[in-house]
Amino acid sequence: MRVDDFDFELPRQLIADHPAEPRDAARLLEVGPVLQDRAIRDLPALLRRGDLLVVNDTRVIPARLTGKRGAATVEITLHRDMGGGAWRAFAKGAKRLKPGDTISFGDGFVASVAAKHDEGDLTLHFDAEGADFHANLQRFGTMPLPPYIKRAAGGDARDLADYQTMFAARDGAVAAPTAGLHFTPALIAALDAAGVARLTVTLHVGAGTFLPVKVADTADHRMHSETGFLDAAAAQRINATRAAGGRVAAVGTTSLRLLESAADADGRVAPFAGETSLFITPGYRFRAVDLLLTNFHLPRSTLFMLVAAFAGLERMKTAYAHAITQNYRFFSYGDACLLHPEQAR
Repeated sequence: MRVDDFDFELPRQLIADHPAEPRDAARLLEVGPVLQDRAIRDLPALLRRGDLLVVNDTRVIPARLTGKRGAATVEITLHRDMGGGAWRAFAKGAKRLKPGDTISFGDGFVASVAAKHDEGDLTLHFDAEGADFHANLQRFGTMPLPPYIKRAAGGDARDLADYQTMFAARDGAVAAPTAGLHFTPALIAALDAAGVARLTVTLHVGAGTFLPVKVADTADHRMHSETGFLDAAAAQRINATRAAGGRVAAVGTTSLRLLESAADADGRVAPFAGETSLFITPGYRFRAVDLLLTNFHLPRSTLFMLVAAFAGLERMKTAYAHAITQNYRFFSYGDACLLHPEQAR
């Protein structure tokens, strides 16, 4: 499909710079055969007893670093842990870097450029790993907010908490699974009372989620891979839920991509541990997910392509046009949609 098919105009003032306070005060657009303006707090009434929410428990690390290569300033965003102190990373001004260059990010925190890649990123090798590496990240790094959220140099201390979901438990993401940002203990209690079950999976979101699609046709786009984990107990619960007539509601595109990566052609989910680069566009047949809770996404993005595949491109264009006229808040810190599939099972 043409990437232009997924374009739309968005007024800059609708891009949210901070989350709603409290988080479950955000608005919710229910997208089905008709559009319904709701609130995140309505979620317990929109789901059914026996449904299963699947949330992503990845934790965002402070993966944005500013360092020095000699007198030159270098801005780095880490996106994939390769082990042994090696990380794939995006860099501003990457063309000026070459293998063997050394970048200092602070006292005792240094990396060398090990390789440059055709995908436009680098491999950096740090002089620390494990607990020492993460201690240095906490000391010198900032939260890797998407580029459309503007912050002064050094970041905003509020983002350390704001850009983290209440489910965050496993370090590794360099972007938040933003649909999960809307949840609060009060909302979880209401969902529990409504008989809506919940389980966690892990997909460590990479910075590639923000990369623009630079090709003209979706068939030519290459997704960056991300690491995910879904254990046997989670797979069993998902399969049992659907066998009993319950619905699986993915909280976020990250949870959805992991579930679909773990599902076979009949929709049965198996344990999963490894890499996924699943790229979902219209025409994809969903196998494991019945509902999707997600934020509003960028035009021409792989995420907008995914939601168009799930709920229908024309339906999503209509939904986004409605959201714009109704002043919904967009992107990572913005409001949410509850999407029903274009073709219900």
